[in-house]
Amino acid sequence: MNNKWPGYFIIETKGESTIRQENEVAFVHGLGQIITRMKVVNARYAYNYGLGFPESSVKIAIRRIPWQVAKKLCLYVFSVTSDGEVKKYSWQDLKEV
Repeated sequence: MNNKWPGYFIIETKGESTIRQENEVAFVHGLGQIITRMKVVNARYAYNYGLGFPESSVKIAIRRIPWQVAKKLCLYVFSVTSDGEVKKYSWQDLKEV
């Protein structure tokens, strides 16, 4: 737990594939995995959830996750570049897309 962030992040990550259909399958599988790990919110700690994908396939998640769902579930999307740089997309970012 981070003192600056009052809660926990549970993140499901998936690797990169050279075949586009496999990236779609990885998105669906990752979404299913994170949903099965969701817990009822505890009064003391907030749970936040994330889906991490390579930069090349993060557009699938951004396009397919409704911002309203991301807001309600405290779900974030993380884009990871090949050199390890991470960008976080919140429900507000998904709403703009």
